[in-house]
Amino acid sequence: MGALIMTMAKRDAYTPESLLAVSVEVFIERGYDGTSMEHLSKAAGISKSSIYHHVRSKEELLRRAISRALGGLFGVLEEPGATEGRAIERLEYVTRREAEVLMDELPYVTLLLRVRGNTDTERWAMERRREFDHRVAELLKEAAADGDLREDVDVRLATRLLFGMINSIVEWYRPGRGDAAGREEVAEAVVRTAFAGLRRV
Repeated sequence: MGALIMTMAKRDAYTPESLLAVSVEVFIERGYDGTSMEHLSKAAGISKSSIYHHVRSKEELLRRAISRALGGLFGVLEEPGATEGRAIERLEYVTRREAEVLMDELPYVTLLLRVRGNTDTERWAMERRREFDHRVAELLKEAAADGDLREDVDVRLATRLLFGMINSIVEWYRPGRGDAAGREEVAEAVVRTAFAGLRRV
């Protein structure tokens, strides 16, 4: 009887948010295709029926996780710093904030960057990623047209390098580690490093 009460208390304490957080960790560790509902059940410490109380399927968990990452990234594009001023200033702002969102939502953005297009949700995620990348690339083109970027740097190459620098953060940034740089320090370093090479002197 005591064990049953403990199990029920544990299940009742579980929330959609905590289930999502555990699911993302498992998706990253095992890969989405390599993860079953049984894996998620064991990792969460709850029954599969308890998971189905919160979501209809494994893919719904994936969509919720990716939506959280995309919501943060697209939200940056609506902030005043991304919509007001010269294109180069908006681009620097978006670059800094994109790095910050990546670190704030590290597991969710990591998962977003690792989807491969094997399901409808993954294909939707990749399309949304391309849309985001396109909007940032347009800022780069606008900054170049304003004469604020170096003429000897190809805009398409600069776009890929910029995204590569930001996205690589998921591979090494580990918050809370003793030797880890802080969020603001990392974001500022990304901006300084990137735009020292992109800005016209």
